[in-house]
Amino acid sequence: MKRFFCLTLLAFVLCGSTMAAKPRVSINHVEPLSWWVGMTTPLQIMINGEAIADYDVVILPEGQGVEVTAVHKADSPNYLFVDVAVAVDAKAGDYTIRLQSGKTKVDYKYTIAERREGSRERESFTTADFVYLIMPDRFANGNPANDSTSDTAEKADRSNPGRRHGGDLEGMIAHLDYIADLGATAIWSTPLLLDDENGASYHGYSCSDYYRIDPRYGSNELFKSYVDECHKRDLKVIMDIVPNHSSTTHWWYRDQPFKDWTHQWDSYTQSNWTFSTNMDFNASKTDLYQMESGWFDHSMADMNLDNEFLLNYFKQWAVWWIEYSDLDGFRVDTYPYNEKGPMSEWCKAVMAEYPNFNIVGEVWTSSIPQLAYWQGGNYNKDGFDSHLKSIMDFPLHDAIRAAMCESGDGGWGQGMTRVYDVLSHDFVYHDLSNMMIMAANHDTDRIGDVCEGDARRMKIVATLLCTMRGMPQILYGDELMFRSTDRRRGHPTLRVDFPGGWEGDAVNLFDRSQHVADQKEVFDHTHLLMNWRKSKEVIHTGKTLHFIDRDNTYAFFRYNDSEVVFVFINNSSKSKSVPWSRYAEINSGLSQGVNVLTGQSIDMNNLTVEPMSSLVVEFKR
Repeated sequence: MKRFFCLTLLAFVLCGSTMAAKPRVSINHVEPLSWWVGMTTPLQIMINGEAIADYDVVILPEGQGVEVTAVHKADSPNYLFVDVAVAVDAKAGDYTIRLQSGKTKVDYKYTIAERREGSRERESFTTADFVYLIMPDRFANGNPANDSTSDTAEKADRSNPGRRHGGDLEGMIAHLDYIADLGATAIWSTPLLLDDENGASYHGYSCSDYYRIDPRYGSNELFKSYVDECHKRDLKVIMDIVPNHSSTTHWWYRDQPFKDWTHQWDSYTQSNWTFSTNMDFNASKTDLYQMESGWFDHSMADMNLDNEFLLNYFKQWAVWWIEYSDLDGFRVDTYPYNEKGPMSEWCKAVMAEYPNFNIVGEVWTSSIPQLAYWQGGNYNKDGFDSHLKSIMDFPLHDAIRAAMCESGDGGWGQGMTRVYDVLSHDFVYHDLSNMMIMAANHDTDRIGDVCEGDARRMKIVATLLCTMRGMPQILYGDELMFRSTDRRRGHPTLRVDFPGGWEGDAVNLFDRSQHVADQKEVFDHTHLLMNWRKSKEVIHTGKTLHFIDRDNTYAFFRYNDSEVVFVFINNSSKSKSVPWSRYAEINSGLSQGVNVLTGQSIDMNNLTVEPMSSLVVEFKR
């Protein structure tokens, strides 16, 4: 009886002790995934785990130059934000993040690595570059085994233009030589991070994990290899990023660290898309709030960059991807829809870490003053400075496209006068060298559709992109006059597959020997000019002088102290004589030049240009 009583008492004590102890804690997410010695950007690690709010955090071993300086609780008990100091002479290697409360503890390995030599001074894309824009899912399928994966929702269906088709990083790597041979020197791909929506996830603009390459494209390690392979071919890599919104399938969405991590509304409220409210003195605060806080779509949660922890998160995230994968630039989606103050701070932070880095923002407006407002250093009456280095020149984009639809004799505001008028406003911009110019991208109608399959017009577009001021960008396939499969159905059908990128394709257009008729004509013209442009400092940094005519022609010079390039566009349906004597203020002594398109010497007097064609002539002073 005494023995039974003692055993019962022991069982009660043990059970009571177990009930009183904290449950074993687990760590689900730690971001950023790693860090480096010698960084300017402060390190604040976000830790996510079940009921971790009351745990202490230390980093072991101590005395190596890496230590916790502060721990911040969130609104959710499942998060801690940990400030970590990394001394300039800290020892690189693996550390242990330890969460502990009483006798309960959990350890997490965290790496502080040596920084890549010369990383801070890395160069970025400039006017010397020509950017090739890829939509990875539609470019080339290098690994059919990852077209659909068990851990992602949407499965591949190449027969459906709105679904995933299977393009991936291996396919991109396999065709880097094609891109380099074309004459491109930089690649911008639409987002490669995980987008785990149930449908239309192929575009990548609804991020489900900011630190993970979508497994249907590959892995983080494969992305690093892709960047390395690009660099071996002198191709720079521009990463497309989206701080404005995340997917509602992101792992944090249903348990957000703070109540204001994303913008919350009583019912679904979409942005009013009116980003003029940022600089409009007459705009109501209500309209401004809805513009920057309204959602892009039901599945795209609008991020609140006024939350200091979220802003720190995005600063570190940007720096992490640059340092981890050796990036050369960023393109920021929907730039003006972010809170402008925090985004200005974000740009400053990235540039503080990488002073020569370039960031181009998508500011989709046809208003030149509104576009100029967003470029860093611009004089704005409200004193705002975005610190955004580069902007996308949509007014010029619109003018080129409109002009290509008008092949008559022009007139006031018609044809090539549209292009002249846009460039006549260049005085508004702070830095013309940091403007990305294009005739199409993944969100606009194919320029091949705008030009109605007319190779002559496509060649004019290529001439303009290769000779005008700024940083030119071309959408994949425009060098071959790709057209939409069904223009009425919008985005999915303009984002066509590149023939030859999938095993079994009847035609392989990556192979130049398979180009036919108009494809070959447009490709050869584009290829010649893009490669010619590579070494032309006069195009990269030269000044511009242009002349007004209202007969659907356009004449301009690019010049510096040693070289002059003359460009004449005849966008009309009639042959036009080049009025060489009219350009006397710049062409003195320039009567014999080299026709860039033929390589032959050319006499500028009594010269006629055929309808719907262009002329490019270079001179030595």
